[in-house]
Amino acid sequence: MSELNGLKLWSTDVGNAYLESVTQEKVCFIAGPEFGELEGHTMVIHKAKYGLRSSGKRWHEKLHDILREMGFTPSKAEEDIWMRAKGDHYEYIAVYVDDLMIASKDPEAIIGALQGEHKLKLKGTGPTTFHLG
Repeated sequence: MSELNGLKLWSTDVGNAYLESVTQEKVCFIAGPEFGELEGHTMVIHKAKYGLRSSGKRWHEKLHDILREMGFTPSKAEEDIWMRAKGDHYEYIAVYVDDLMIASKDPEAIIGALQGEHKLKLKGTGPTTFHLG
């Protein structure tokens, strides 16, 4: 589809995706000796953590908010395929957890917005040379 419509196909991975999200649950623990002078204090976790049941959902919600703010809308058939009209063509972002595949005439602009305005830490960003799946 991208080649047929003259779109570039890029991939990227959001580094520490879950840590980009804020947990809604109250999660706390008693600090151990590795916390030095804070040992024995009750520590409260604000960021979603890998291993919490709700962390994936919180990341999913945050990414959806970002993509909506950028003008993308989810496909009615598959909520992890996002699209937006750009005059003579559409741009697409396919999402799988924290991996994004972008089909656009200017994927660099989308990457720039994700890193600049939305402060996401992206890695492995560039033209897609192969894809499994």
